[in-house]
Order: sequence, then C-alpha cells, then structure tokens
Amino acid sequence: MLYQTAGDWRAATEKRVLLFGMSGLGKTHLSNLLRDAGGWFHYSIDYRIGTRYMGEHISDNFKREAMKVPLLRELLLTDSVYIASNITFDNLAPLSTYLGKPGDPEKGGLPFDEYMRRQEQHRQAEIAALLDTPHFIERAKAIYQYDNFVCDSGGSICEVVDPDDPQDRVLRTLSDNLLLVWIEGTEAHTEQLIRRFDKAPKPMYYQPGFLRAVWAEYLSKNNLKESEVDPDAFVRWAYARALAHRHPRYAAMAEKWGLRVSAHDVGQLRSPADFDALIAGALEDR
Repeated sequence: MLYQTAGDWRAATEKRVLLFGMSGLGKTHLSNLLRDAGGWFHYSIDYRIGTRYMGEHISDNFKREAMKVPLLRELLLTDSVYIASNITFDNLAPLSTYLGKPGDPEKGGLPFDEYMRRQEQHRQAEIAALLDTPHFIERAKAIYQYDNFVCDSGGSICEVVDPDDPQDRVLRTLSDNLLLVWIEGTEAHTEQLIRRFDKAPKPMYYQPGFLRAVWAEYLSKNNLKESEVDPDAFVRWAYARALAHRHPRYAAMAEKWGLRVSAHDVGQLRSPADFDALIAGALEDR
C-alpha cells in the first residue's frame, strides 16, 4: 500500500486516497467534505465517465429522441438548437438515463441486446476513467497546487477489476498511486439502500456474466418474454442480488489492496482532521 502504517499516513505531505463501496454509503459526501474544506482535489469517476467517455453517447441519445418530435427535428436539422447533458458530481441522471433498463419499450425499457451494448460501453469507460487517475493527480498538483487528492469511485468499480489477480492493471495502477479505502456498510445499511432503491430504481452497471444470469432467471421465474418485463420491477429484483454479489468483491479489494472503514464512522466525520484520524486508526488496526 502507498501508506504502510499510521505514522506513514500522518507524516505524508501528500495524501492520496480512493474511496470505494456501494453508492449511498458516503463516498461523494466525504469527497465533498474534503474538497469544501480546502486542500483536497476531488476526482469523480462517474463524472469523468459521463463527460469524457460517454458524453457523446448521452447527447446523441438525447438528439435521437428529439428527432422524434417534429418541431425539435426541424430545429436540430437547421442547427437552431443545442442539446447536451448537464451532468454534475451530484447529478448523474444523464448517465443513468442513457444506461437504461431492459424490458417493455412501452414502459421505457430497452431491448436486452441494446442494454448489454450500453453496459459494455460503460465498462470500457469506467476502466479508462480509473486509469486516468494518475494523470489527474499530476494535473491537480501542477495546475492547481493541490497536494491532497481524493478519488470518488463508482459503486461498480468491483465489477471491472479482479482483486484476486496481483497483476490486475487497474488495481495495480490505483494502488501504486493512492490508498484504496472501502466504506463498508452493515446489514442495516444494506436494508436501507434496498428500501431507497425500491422507491426510486435507477440504472446500474453489472458484470456481464452476473447480468445475463439474473436476466435469464427472472424471465424463467416469471414466465415472461423480454418485451413483457417491467423494467423497474426487474432492476428492483436484481438490486439486492447485486449487493450480495458485490460485497465479497469489495472485501477482497480491501483485504488485498487497501483497507476498510465503516460507513457509520464516515457519517460522523466533520473535517479533514477527522478523516486523517479515521485513516490512521484503520491503518493501525489492519
């Protein structure tokens, strides 16, 4: 690891961390806290994906929909309007909307093959955005004079790496440049995330093998054709399975490539000094 002991961490003049774990457990909240306090550069993987690597896919999809409306079609064909996403660190709706959900087109669903094509686009984009991290570390220092750096990774990072492979390109690149920190939730957090997702199901990225398996199981279990699937019902059903699928992968990443802190403790942080103490304690306990 980049910092082997609590003493290494406390003495470091440049603190660099990557936060990972399920969406909703505090990665972006903590990153914002560090950035807003000053002295920390915040690099969002999801924002990078949605702007640099999938921005054109997203805006083209908007335009494709707009072309179905006669007034907007005419304006687009005459370059009279400009259509683009307004993605931000805290609003990733354009990216989620593009990823979509499989199922009945009358309910906003995508054909499964198209859904899988967009999932593959996201996989490639996420890997590229993660591998861009060292560049942004240097950029933050050279341009903005930030010594401290926090990488706010997406919940699906565990889907695009192999924590059991000591030569995994993404994990090797990240661990050579940052301390990887898992924000671990409890069973109570998991139940809360499931309830929250049930109220507002959103698109997510999944490993292809996992996704094909749960899709086939859902069709068989409910005796449905692809076009008959309620998109929201499917992603609700798949979400709890995704949490169970991801947990051991996060745990392996923390065990072999970094360390873990609890979501409860992260929720109590109020300053960068609190964060420093949390990481030092986790290193001492490791």
